[in-house]
Amino acid sequence: MTASYDDWLGRSAVVEDRVTVAPVRALAATLDRDDPEPREGDALPPLWHWLYFLPSDRQSALGDDGHARRGGFLPPVPLPRRMWAGGRFVFLHPLRIGEAITRTSRVADISRKDGRSGPLVFVRVEHEIASADGVALREEHDIVYRDALRPGDVPRPAALAPTDEPFARTIVPDAVLLFRYSALTFNGHRIHYDRSYVREVEGYPGLVVHGPLIATLLVDLLRRERPGAELASFSFKALQPLFDTQPFTLCGRMSEGSAGAELWARDPHGVLAMQATATFAA
Repeated sequence: MTASYDDWLGRSAVVEDRVTVAPVRALAATLDRDDPEPREGDALPPLWHWLYFLPSDRQSALGDDGHARRGGFLPPVPLPRRMWAGGRFVFLHPLRIGEAITRTSRVADISRKDGRSGPLVFVRVEHEIASADGVALREEHDIVYRDALRPGDVPRPAALAPTDEPFARTIVPDAVLLFRYSALTFNGHRIHYDRSYVREVEGYPGLVVHGPLIATLLVDLLRRERPGAELASFSFKALQPLFDTQPFTLCGRMSEGSAGAELWARDPHGVLAMQATATFAA
C-alpha cells in the first residue's frame, strides 16, 4: 500500500447544530441513569457532544461497512477495518441545552505503520466545538485502519488490567444497548449491529462495543463516584475490542491528591481493553 494522502492533510469542515433535549434524555436512559428531566440551560455531560453533529450521508453514498465511502473528508484508505483508537479532550466551559453550537474539524495527521497483522494507517482529526461564549471543547480523535483477519493470524499480545480498583461497575452488553447507541449517534458501522457481517467479513466473534460508548461509560462511572465534579480534561486509548458476547468491567481509582482519576475497562479474561485518565477542574 503506497498511496499518498497528502491532499487530505489540513482538510477542514464546519458543521452547525443545536443542543436539544431529546438526545440527552435518550442517552441517560441508555446509560441506565436516573437523572432529572433535562431542561434548557442544563450543562451537557462530558462526551455527550457526540450526540450532535451527526453524519448525514445519503444512503447511496455509504460503503459496504455502513460508513460513508472514503475519499470525502477522510482519506480513501483501502484497508477494510476501521476503528476508533482513542481521543483527547480539553473542556473549557460546558455546552448547554438550547445553545447553537459549531464544530470545526481538521485532518491534522496521517501516518502509516507496519504492525504484526499487516499495514496500519492512523488518522488524527482535530475538532473545536464552540458556542456563543467561545470555544467550549477541543478534541483530538484517533482513527486506525487495518487489514481483515486472515487464517493463522496471531493476535497481538494483550496486557492484563489492574485488579485493585477502589470502584467499579459491570456492564452486560447486548445488541439492544449497541443498537440504541448506534441510533443516538447515527452510526451506520455494521460491526455494531450486523452479526453476520462482523463475523464473516471482519472476523470478530461478536458485535463490537463502540469505543466512544466505552469511553462515555468510563466518564459515567466517574460521575457516579464523584457527582458534581467538573472535568478539565479526559483522554482514552482503545487497546482491545470488547464484544456483546460477555460482560466487561469499568474500573477506576482517584489519582494522588484527588486531582483526577485513572480509569480502565477490563474484559472477562482480565485483559485491559481501554485505559483513560481524567483531571478535574480547579
